[in-house]
Amino acid sequence: MDFTTVILAGLILALLLVLTLKSSKKYNLPPGPVALPLVGNLPQLDRNAPFKSFLKFGETYGPVMTFHLGRQRTIVLVGYDAVKEALVDQADDFTGRGPLPFLIKATKGYGLGISNGERWRQLRRFTLSTLRDFGMGRKGMEEWIQEESNHLRGRIDSFKAAPFDPTFLLSRTVSNVICCMVFGQRFSYEDKQFLQLLNIISEILKFVNSPLGQMYNIFPWLMERLPGYQHYIFAQIDKVREFIEMNIREHKEALDPSSPRDYIDSFLIQTDQEKHNPTTEFHHDNLVSTVMNLFLAGTETTSSTIRYAISVFIKYPNIQEKIQQEIDSVIGQDRCPNMEDRKSLPFTDAVIHEVQRFLDIVPFSLPHYALTDISFRGYTIPKDTVIIPLLHSVLKDEKQWAAPWTFNPQHFLDHSGNFKKNPAFLPFAAGKRACVGESLARMELFIFLVSLLQHFTFSCAEGPDSINLVPEYSSFANMPRRYKIIATPR
Repeated sequence: MDFTTVILAGLILALLLVLTLKSSKKYNLPPGPVALPLVGNLPQLDRNAPFKSFLKFGETYGPVMTFHLGRQRTIVLVGYDAVKEALVDQADDFTGRGPLPFLIKATKGYGLGISNGERWRQLRRFTLSTLRDFGMGRKGMEEWIQEESNHLRGRIDSFKAAPFDPTFLLSRTVSNVICCMVFGQRFSYEDKQFLQLLNIISEILKFVNSPLGQMYNIFPWLMERLPGYQHYIFAQIDKVREFIEMNIREHKEALDPSSPRDYIDSFLIQTDQEKHNPTTEFHHDNLVSTVMNLFLAGTETTSSTIRYAISVFIKYPNIQEKIQQEIDSVIGQDRCPNMEDRKSLPFTDAVIHEVQRFLDIVPFSLPHYALTDISFRGYTIPKDTVIIPLLHSVLKDEKQWAAPWTFNPQHFLDHSGNFKKNPAFLPFAAGKRACVGESLARMELFIFLVSLLQHFTFSCAEGPDSINLVPEYSSFANMPRRYKIIATPR
């Protein structure tokens, strides 16, 4: 490289830096570290756990900070007060969903997950009401979960107290609840196509969590042109899409408008009712992508949380024993638990909540987006800015939790041992973009975990001290470590 080229490159970098600084001064942006041209603040973030870097920067710059992730201006909100003020108190301003390039390509830009405006309003209203009213088929949601818990127990019994890795078994169990709701059927634990789909979901999550996945979201134009694993992942996503489209075709052939069996039937009926409405969002592309949203989001997060809870039971056998005593005194071992039991099981409920708080499965939440200029805490968040409500900083907020870095069920119990709520318990986010599957996930966690502890005591051959509750990898999601566990029938 000759001297002239070096000088030219230096001038270009200097110009980009000046333009970045001018952009900051044009608006009254929140403070933040100085960004480099092109790469922004990326070199300053821990690539294995970037949310920890944001938490550290919050000590210097406060609860509202400006970063540049590549060329994308990003506002990070740290702590319960700032996140609640944005997502709840100014809910209308913060309803925008960030345009994550990976999700845009995976869904072809359609569906509930990444939509905004009228599309988001129509799809969210419909999906929430369909989930709430789910009793439309031959069983209600709670009964689906109870039935699936019986299948799970039967499979665990077959191991006869020999060590096994529960990862894919729990994925099959949780995914089957989504499948009942969306496709109107459960799949056998041996169904090869079902197992292939669950393997793809696992691969997708690992990719999104990897440095390569992060690079795709920051530099999609570059990653599309480079060879690499990202192209294999999108080919795998196409297989999920084909499976969903095949199911939609089968539903159309057997559809009875007077008796919808599941989410797909309900959507197809709504599509027919609105076929003459030119602005309807009830069409094939939105159906495929929304089903994909529900299928992907509703499988791995809940099954990983259950797996993490089992690790907690093994690490703290006294907690496991205390839950079992509470279950035995309230439910016994002869009937399946139901959601009415929860108010009579305060310690069990507190432990499940603490599992969710401590795992902190989606530390960033899904990014929000400024659809217009937003005034917030005396700053201006310009249109087209990505906004990250750092849920990690809420679930570990030292002002809100007595011992945020310790697993402690007392966070959810009062002095009399009754369950108490904490407003900073936001694993499903908050406001108008909170997780649509929250009620379903809460139901699954409670019924599956209570049912398991009714019938089994969990341990591992290496003993409780071998269990490490620090996630195996942390980025978009915190994924718990995998262990071979022993389930001893009670």
